[in-house]
Amino acid sequence: MKALVYNGPGQKDWAEKEKPGIQKSTDVIVRITRTTICGTDLHILKGDVPAVTPGRTLGHEGVGIVEEVGDAVVNFKPGDPVLISCVTSCGKCANCKRQLYAHCSDGGWILGHLIDGTQAEYVRIPHGDNSLYPIPEGADEEALVMLSDIMPTGLEIGVQYGGVKPGDTIAIVGAGPVGMSVLLTAQFYSRDGSSWSTWTPPVSNLQSSSARPIPFRSGPRMRPRRSWR
Repeated sequence: MKALVYNGPGQKDWAEKEKPGIQKSTDVIVRITRTTICGTDLHILKGDVPAVTPGRTLGHEGVGIVEEVGDAVVNFKPGDPVLISCVTSCGKCANCKRQLYAHCSDGGWILGHLIDGTQAEYVRIPHGDNSLYPIPEGADEEALVMLSDIMPTGLEIGVQYGGVKPGDTIAIVGAGPVGMSVLLTAQFYSRDGSSWSTWTPPVSNLQSSSARPIPFRSGPRMRPRRSWR
């Protein structure tokens, strides 16, 4: 199969690799139909993530079709369309039981990091029953790939950690995919409008949203009046 392989800082290759197989009874093999790139992948390519070693297939986001399942997998079967979570969860350890899936003792962020990832024709998903989600018939796969990581990051890190609540007016610095996800999910809490500021030209589809662009002006950096808690 073909895969995007990290070969060291600044080095990548669209290379031929062996198709992954079942290693544990909880594994699922998925044939990738959609994937995308994350800012984390760019950090890896720069050499900023030393845990990623040369030869690693990159990527931790995607949708696809189940190709093969381990003997212990009960929620999925070959042919099922699935959404891949960027975080692998065993569902049994102390952290998973506290819903701290990113800190799973046998998972967390491992795809494209500690094991081969999704920027390939096939990928092995450990703990498939807890790390995949079924895709409803007729769903837009190209849109669903945003739910692997980008949209949840905007919601959790931007909106929930930001303490957004009904009635708030918020500023979003940057209008990339995660910033746009913050804009969309913040409106679950604050439908009276959001503001955003960006270093790039305004995005045209914001004209139909409740956001308004705030022009960025260069100048000396301002010190925050207080630190985040």
